[in-house]
Amino acid sequence: MLIAHVLRDKGGVVYTLSADASLLEAAEALHEKRVGALVVTDGGDTPIGVFSERDIVREVAEHGAAGLVRKVGACMSRHIVTAEPEESVDDGLARMTDRRIRHLPVIAGGQLVGIVSIGDLVKMRISEVEAEVTAMQAYIATG
Repeated sequence: MLIAHVLRDKGGVVYTLSADASLLEAAEALHEKRVGALVVTDGGDTPIGVFSERDIVREVAEHGAAGLVRKVGACMSRHIVTAEPEESVDDGLARMTDRRIRHLPVIAGGQLVGIVSIGDLVKMRISEVEAEVTAMQAYIATG
């Protein structure tokens, strides 16, 4: 199973945010979009970071409510770990586990084409295992 299959099922919508947005604006966007992370762009289509719920928690814990006026660009993860649509779900899960991250922007031909969460990949992997079990049960039953 490929990451492209996950994007096909969930869609390629990627919610983005400017690095100049405040943490409060980011929190509102995360809540409104019902997502756990936003891709931070340079104002165009080029990703320059990822901003997640964890980043907000970290800043509020360190700076209190005053942290909500800080800029996303000062708090985001700048080292973007990405995936390509042709990669396997297992490769994506391994990368996320190794890097201790929960979101992978998906890049194809240098363009941002989607984002997958660890939940998306686990869901796909579980459905794949369930299909294998069903096929094996059918094989055994026809014995």
